[in-house]
Parts: sequence; C-alpha cells; structure tokens
Amino acid sequence: MNNVQSIKQRFGLIGNSDLFNRALEKAIRVAPTDISVLVSGESGVGKESIPRIIHHLSHRKHNAYIAVNCGAIPEGTIDSELFGHEKGAFTGATAHRKGYFEEAHKGTIFLDEVVELPQATQVRLLRVLETGEFIKVGSSKILKTDVRIVAATNESMLKAVEKGKFREDLYYRLNTVEINIPPLRDRVEDVNLLFRKFAVDFAEKYHKQPIILSDEAQMVLQKYRWPGNIRQLRNLAEQMSVLENDKAITVEVLQQYLPQVTQSNLPVPAQREQSPSDWIKEREILYKIVLELRKELDDVKKLTLEMMKGKDQQTFAEDNSKLMKRVFEEGMTEEDIMPLHPSKPERTFTSEYKFGQQTAADEEIFEEVEESLSLEENEKELIRKALERNTNKRKAAAKELGISERTLYRKIKQYEL
Repeated sequence: MNNVQSIKQRFGLIGNSDLFNRALEKAIRVAPTDISVLVSGESGVGKESIPRIIHHLSHRKHNAYIAVNCGAIPEGTIDSELFGHEKGAFTGATAHRKGYFEEAHKGTIFLDEVVELPQATQVRLLRVLETGEFIKVGSSKILKTDVRIVAATNESMLKAVEKGKFREDLYYRLNTVEINIPPLRDRVEDVNLLFRKFAVDFAEKYHKQPIILSDEAQMVLQKYRWPGNIRQLRNLAEQMSVLENDKAITVEVLQQYLPQVTQSNLPVPAQREQSPSDWIKEREILYKIVLELRKELDDVKKLTLEMMKGKDQQTFAEDNSKLMKRVFEEGMTEEDIMPLHPSKPERTFTSEYKFGQQTAADEEIFEEVEESLSLEENEKELIRKALERNTNKRKAAAKELGISERTLYRKIKQYEL
C-alpha cells in the first residue's frame, strides 16, 4: 500500500477507493515485466495514467514513451504513422519517415482506442507482437523493433471480436494482463476529493479563491452518476471556478451546472413498442386461460352437485383430490389462475374441500363465469381467427393455438369450420 501512495503522489493521482487502489497495485506489479497490458474502462476515467506508470516503473523508463490515439488517425495514413514509409510510397510521401514503432525502440508504445485499428493494421500489429518485425509502407525490407505495448479501450473487446471488428488472436496477445479502471460512480468516496483538487488547481490557474461546496452540495455531487466520469467532474469544477463570484457553492448553484438527465445518467436500451398483433396474441392467450379456468370451475360445480345429491364425504374427497391433481399437475397452476382476480382475497386450493363452507368470493366467481361467453363460442372464435391468420394451414394454426393437430381437426369438425 505504501508503494501505491507514493505512486499517487508522484503522478498526481487522487482517490482512496478499493477498486482504484487495486488497479494501481496491478500496474505496479506488471511494470517490471515486458508483457502486454490492456487497460479497460469507460471514457473519461483516466486510463492514460496507467501506461505512464507502467513505463516509468519499468527498465524501459530511460527510453521513448509514445502515446498514439488510434481513433484519431485516418485509416489511409495509420500504417505510415505506426510503421513509417519510404520516399514515393504514396502521393505526398516526399521523404523517408520513421514510424512510431521505430522511434520507440527499447521503449513503450501506448495504443489508445486500439479497437479502432483497421483490419489490415491489426495484422501488422500482430506480427510485431509475435516476432518484433515490421515492414515500412512502400518497402520490402523487414525491420526489427523491441517495444512494450500497452493498449486501452472503452469498448467491450469481446463484443468487437464477436462482431468481426477486432481479431481474436490479436485480442489475446494484447490482453495478457487486463487492468480495469472503475467508473467514477463506483468511487463515491473519491468524488469530493477529486473536486477539491480540481478547485484548487483552477484557483491557482485563474488567480482566484478556490470554490467550496456546502455539505448538501457535496452529497448531491456524490449521488450524481457521472456519465462523463472524471473528465466531466473536472470540467464542472473549471466552469464554476471561472463563472461563480461567490465561492461558497450551494445546492441550488451546483444543480445549475449538472445536466438534467435520466435517473441513471447512463445510456439505456430502447424498448420496442408493442404492435397490434402482439396485443391480439396476448389477448388470445388470456382467453385460453379463462376458458381453462371455466372448464375447471364447471368440474368443481359438478362435484359439488354430486355431493348435494348424496355422495358420502369420503367419495367426495377422493373425487376432489383427483380434480386438484389434474389442475395442478397437467399445466394449470395457482399462479395461472389467481392473477385473473387481483382484487379478490387470495385463497388456497386444497384437496379437502368441505361441503357447506363455500365463501361469498366463491359464489361471486361462479356468477362471473355464468355471465361470460360460453366455452364453445370462445373456443370456436379463437380457432376461426387462427385459421384465418394462417390461411387455413392447420398445422400452423395448431402451433399458434398451442394444441395438437389431431385436437384441431376434431374441433374443426365439431364446430363445422
């Protein structure tokens, strides 16, 4: 931990969160080696500090350190930038030029936004990682270089590999060790420390008194989600340092500078709107559940009437037990039935239904069922609509209805469809 604190002081890093300290410890451990490192994290979290730490703690610290933003270099010139070119290699190549890999011999190259590299350049980079060899644009001569590569990305490399945007073999060569920098929203204890550091820095820069947040404003700052991470926090501190004459910042003042965004302050996937066909299918599924419930309730009523005609208690209990077993073991569950009456008190189905103990809610359900459309009418209408939608293809209609073709054929004959 002492090493971590000394590194923070040396490189001006602020933060005491466990996740941040863990990332720094990992960088310190891999620095003396020559293995490739992949630094991952959202945009604005400060990924560029890790490659500098690794370089300055390695045996390469007295040689060149070159940072390259792969997303900022046009595709047509990136090979020339990285590997160099010969005079006349392309239009505008009026002189011989060394590339970054030649300039950084015995040193370190930091490839930021590495996922943006074109496929052809990825092949060249893979060769450098495997053999240390490269060829300048417009040349046939193989050159050797000894560089340590640290790459960074704010995208999911695995998703880029799945989409074919990034080579899988190159990903595994770069990702020998991965160091993840946590987003600011996961470093709540560091937010106010960072803000105070930025406030002091900008006060010195603009020759003003540093701004100070009230206790309430500090709480708001910690609860904010920071989609732009440390970069956004730094910009916020600079704006208020320049624009606010009163250096005591209240909640009301702070909220004027915080963007009014969604509660999460993060991108959320768009939800697909429900189409009319989706609604029709859902309605028909509900009809099927209601029909099944009607059928089971009719069976219960039948058993009740049987009991009223003089069945003994033991025979009634046995018949009712068989019914309940069929209800719950052959597809229908209590969860399927109960949501149809959300306003009614919940009741438990048992195999010991005792005559003479029906509740008012039970009688109400029987009345509601009697008032509904008949089973045959609903079933006939569902089958007719399914056949129309599937142009009378019985196999497709049966699949949509969730019944077998044999059952559908029998129903069509029964209802003369």
